[in-house]
Amino acid sequence: MSDGHVIYEDEVLLAWDKPAGIIVHGDGTGARTLTDVVAGHLAAEGRTDVSPQAVQRLDVETTGLVLFSLDRATQSALDAQVAGHDMRKCYLAVVAGRFPWAQRDVHAPIGRDRHDARRMRVCRPGQGKPAQTRIRRLVVQGGRSLLLVELGTGRRHQIRVHLASLGFPIVGDALYGGARSTRGLLLHAWREELDHPVTGERLRLETAWPARLWPEPTAR
Repeated sequence: MSDGHVIYEDEVLLAWDKPAGIIVHGDGTGARTLTDVVAGHLAAEGRTDVSPQAVQRLDVETTGLVLFSLDRATQSALDAQVAGHDMRKCYLAVVAGRFPWAQRDVHAPIGRDRHDARRMRVCRPGQGKPAQTRIRRLVVQGGRSLLLVELGTGRRHQIRVHLASLGFPIVGDALYGGARSTRGLLLHAWREELDHPVTGERLRLETAWPARLWPEPTAR
């Protein structure tokens, strides 16, 4: 299995295209992590004094862009962008059936499922943590819909929970009732925009089109 590859790298930032099946941070089991992979990449470049720190995490089966800080002095600026929602994060997701809305904004708080510690759930107003997700339908074909999903907040399992709450769990998401898939969880962190913590330049980082989810549309 491929460990993925670097998308962008400079002295203070690195973006990596994460494959499925690897965790971003250590979970106490000793399993190899994406952070280990990135550290190995940096060591091969002679940057053995750099300790990469993931700015955000993806679920183990979610693929796509993960941003790492390579400089403690500028990491707080990145963390502030995450906390203040100044980063623009776009995902691609595939659901079974025809997603009935051309565009749908979901504002529904999310909290832990009291009956299953692995799951999160949509809560009543006043409970859980606020969560905002914007969903746009891109293509409907072959009994499935390809969606572009933009996060307004970054709650655990947010996209998976919000789509399941609409009756459209992601294909391959057994935890939330998604259709079976031989290609795993069909969720991919595709594109991210942020301000560079040193230069202030607006960066637009993007992975290659994930063909395992969907053949590339002729126009996007």
